[in-house]
Amino acid sequence: MSVVTRGGHLSCADCGKSFKATWGQGPHLCHEPDNTEPEDKPICLDTGVQCPECGKKVRTPQSLEDHMRTHTGDRPFVCKDCGRRFVERSGWRQHMKIHTGEKPYKCQVCEKAFLRSHHLKCHLTTHSAKKEYSCSECGKEFGFKSSLDLHLRTHSSEKPYHCNVCGKSFNTQRNLRVHTKLHTNEKAHQCGDCGLKIGDLGALKIHLRTHTGERPYHCTVCGSRFIRLAHLRNHQRTHTGERPYKCTECDKSFTQSGDLVKHKRIHSGEKPFECPECHRRYTSSGDLGKHRRSHTNLRPYTCQECGKSFRLSGHLKTHMLTHTGEKPYSCPNCLRRFARSHHLSGHVAKCR
Repeated sequence: MSVVTRGGHLSCADCGKSFKATWGQGPHLCHEPDNTEPEDKPICLDTGVQCPECGKKVRTPQSLEDHMRTHTGDRPFVCKDCGRRFVERSGWRQHMKIHTGEKPYKCQVCEKAFLRSHHLKCHLTTHSAKKEYSCSECGKEFGFKSSLDLHLRTHSSEKPYHCNVCGKSFNTQRNLRVHTKLHTNEKAHQCGDCGLKIGDLGALKIHLRTHTGERPYHCTVCGSRFIRLAHLRNHQRTHTGERPYKCTECDKSFTQSGDLVKHKRIHSGEKPFECPECHRRYTSSGDLGKHRRSHTNLRPYTCQECGKSFRLSGHLKTHMLTHTGEKPYSCPNCLRRFARSHHLSGHVAKCR
């Protein structure tokens, strides 16, 4: 697979790429040591084997076979402890370490141990002040180019991973994997309060906070509390004034990438989310979800004080003010305070 060129460099016989030493060529070529079949000889990553479904290139026919399962949904490797299924044997092996408690990757600086090698690599960047890769849009720095590439999708709204069942798109492969479980009902975790099925246990834990009222992330500036860390980070931009997501059509900017995606549909007129009951269409899945509750009368948000239930989390939040006595809306003229924003609006119109 390689030839020696002038100066002692190694050159890939498939694509001509050259390397200073064999260790440089190693990641470029791949082989299966336990498989001596001719079709599993080392294959050049740049020429590679191409997936007929999505065009992705992988190194070996075996890798292509593993990759094809992401399209077919086949998960032949099963965990005997919890029943979770996996596309690849390597993913199954990594998962089994969760049950055994094994953490083989140890930091030589602080001795913290990790389940996966890439978790250790990410951790090591915390010991180094220098982060080599910087986002040209917002200036955020990353220790790995792959992390930067993933982050850049939040600015471009790129969602390259598509569900073959419903066509919904995602910015990471993990989010697609979690989503596909909803179609297969594969070990979907169900909320005991509202019956919602969620494919990821971590996502279920976050969802349960909408019922319990738990908000573990708080803003150090104004004290507001949030269910998700991402929500806190978005909120903090209201204090800093940062709006990194800009519309190329009208120059309007947003604090969240999702708001930019929804805003762009105003220009395009796109309403991709349709209600199966009445066929009314919406620009966002969130708006469709809120609307669908009008057909089911589902009220998943329950007040822990009095037991009253609501269709929307915002309605529960407003209702909670009746228990706390908090009046967050203040009249700029007479300083009278109100629990609801529309009460303030009505008052301000009369208070001159």
